[in-house]
Amino acid sequence: MSAVSYKRAALSARLRQLAREVAKFGAVGGMGLLVNMGVFNLLRATTDLQVVRASVLATVVAIAFNYVGFRHFTYRDRDKGGRTRELTLFLLFSAIGLVIENGVLYTATYGFGWDTPLQSNVFKFLGTGIATLFRFWSYRTWVFRALPAREAVQAAEALLEEEPPRPRVGAHRAHR
Repeated sequence: MSAVSYKRAALSARLRQLAREVAKFGAVGGMGLLVNMGVFNLLRATTDLQVVRASVLATVVAIAFNYVGFRHFTYRDRDKGGRTRELTLFLLFSAIGLVIENGVLYTATYGFGWDTPLQSNVFKFLGTGIATLFRFWSYRTWVFRALPAREAVQAAEALLEEEPPRPRVGAHRAHR
């Protein structure tokens, strides 16, 4: 197998793995979004909390929900050593995501005066989307690190899945 074929197979394996990871992250994140928006709207409907305070509380509930989902579903095959480190980094990056998410809502509410229930939900959703991009990158890069040998195994599996190269037409004539 040529070096180009090997690189192509390794890239293909990494892209398939990334697609699976994005799908799992999205499944947990989607459930977390439902928790976040549900708690947010419940707090807005049943309490006198200001919009951003209700959002921060809802985000904290969703962060707790998401940690369980990410650790036991999305990243269950990742390094489990150093849970204190993992949880500390998860909370740090989640707090940054909380600031991003609620910063968008704060700006819309107090900067532009957009405070109707519909507007609050739209800007909470928008802030959550922006924060999710940050969270995906930070969680996969720093919190739930891949085990070093895992990438080598994936590359080897990709090579085994690849079809053997076909002989080129006319190649037999070149050796006469």
